[in-house]
Amino acid sequence: MAGHIAFIGLGSNLDDPRGQVSRALQALGSLPHSRVLAHSSLYRSAPVGYLDQPDFINAVARLETALSPRALLDALLELEQECGRTREFRNAPRTLDMDLLLYDDLRHHEHGLTIPHPQMHLRAFVLRPLLEIAEDCAIPGIGSAAAALQQCGDQELERVADAV
Repeated sequence: MAGHIAFIGLGSNLDDPRGQVSRALQALGSLPHSRVLAHSSLYRSAPVGYLDQPDFINAVARLETALSPRALLDALLELEQECGRTREFRNAPRTLDMDLLLYDDLRHHEHGLTIPHPQMHLRAFVLRPLLEIAEDCAIPGIGSAAAALQQCGDQELERVADAV
């Protein structure tokens, strides 16, 4: 497989969030022309935006894939739907959220897809798990993920478990 390296952010705060994220990490391995190279531990974080909801469980996976960015995103959205994801309103509680964070060193924008993910450098719940599996990671157009994490010092994040 002539592979591209992609990083996927995962989160859940409904219907057994730890189980949802762990099952989603396993499901990533079944995507066509893709394999999981690594994944982070699980982390608990407070909700962002809409605050009246349970805490989230988050993780990041490193994937080698021959899928294009759009095909990969479509596959992630399909996995979300299979897990019961609904989109009632922005930042609503969810069974599963999967974001395409990075794809090689690509900087890309089209309707419904921006790489790197436009908010990733502002979110400790993305950066700390990312750095756990890619300690020298750089975010195209932003810089070092480690430096970005330092700017998120006011965001509480708790490592809760190794992922399955």
